[in-house]
Amino acid sequence: MQTRTYGDLFKLIQSLAGVGSFAPSEADDVANLINRRFLQAFNESPIWPRYFVPSEKRDILSLTLSGATSSTDNTVNQNYKLLGANTTGGLNVYQGATTTTVIVYNTGTAWRVDTAASATEQADGTFTVSAGTQQFIEADTIKQDNITDVSTFTPRAGTDSLLVEGKNLIPYAQTGKATVGSFNRIFRKQAFLNNSAHEYEFFVDFTGANILNVVSTTDNAAFVSYKKEFTPFTVTGTAVADFTGSTVEVPAEFFAYIAHSTYADFLRMDGQTDKAFAEENAASVALALELEKVDIISNNNTVNKRFSTYVNRQSR
Repeated sequence: MQTRTYGDLFKLIQSLAGVGSFAPSEADDVANLINRRFLQAFNESPIWPRYFVPSEKRDILSLTLSGATSSTDNTVNQNYKLLGANTTGGLNVYQGATTTTVIVYNTGTAWRVDTAASATEQADGTFTVSAGTQQFIEADTIKQDNITDVSTFTPRAGTDSLLVEGKNLIPYAQTGKATVGSFNRIFRKQAFLNNSAHEYEFFVDFTGANILNVVSTTDNAAFVSYKKEFTPFTVTGTAVADFTGSTVEVPAEFFAYIAHSTYADFLRMDGQTDKAFAEENAASVALALELEKVDIISNNNTVNKRFSTYVNRQSR
């Protein structure tokens, strides 16, 4: 996709203002206004092609463990993803999402949480656990098949009380993938490719998207359509020449809008409200034209919206 440079943007704003160069204090103000307008344009559509990611595979985090303090290894306190069934016993094996050497598994007689452990996938898709340092072990008299049903865990040391909370969470950040800015739609299988895919309902909190009614408790991934997070322009240096010479990329689709709207803000700072109104109109027209392109190119009924009736909910 086409881009322009930040230097070109800054020079255009100077040209609109009719000055050869902004004063240093004005340049810093203009830079702040540019980022303000960049964010405003970014938020105008959830499916800007540059920032929209359709149906990307993401881990579902199945557990959250908390309650480990200094008496045990506090890396236990984190989210966990489901790996699969244990080769011995068939019960689930979970791996820490942050510290991957923390493994939650069942020995065949009790659930335990080990640090400095590992799990290796076998040819049949099950996982063999190499035990590490035991931090917690199930203390219930009647052993549970599901770890979330365990009432009491015995810590390796101290009086820690381990809390295990079941989750179906897709966090904003995952190693090797872009950080989610806002969630759009979540599917069980890859969508928008060949076949229809089951679509999940979800709610969002500060940790990520919480999926409702997961089809199978063995599902450890989902396919997420999302908008990338906003990243403001960052220019190295504070001199006017640093701004006019910057090669930071500016999305071409936002270029005209940011230039005219920033100049409108500059005029308002100077008390020239009538001229600012005219520039604001020019900026609005530029942005409206880009939004119209998004509407024409994008099939909103497929990517951004669902069609529902009383008997059917389309999830293609």
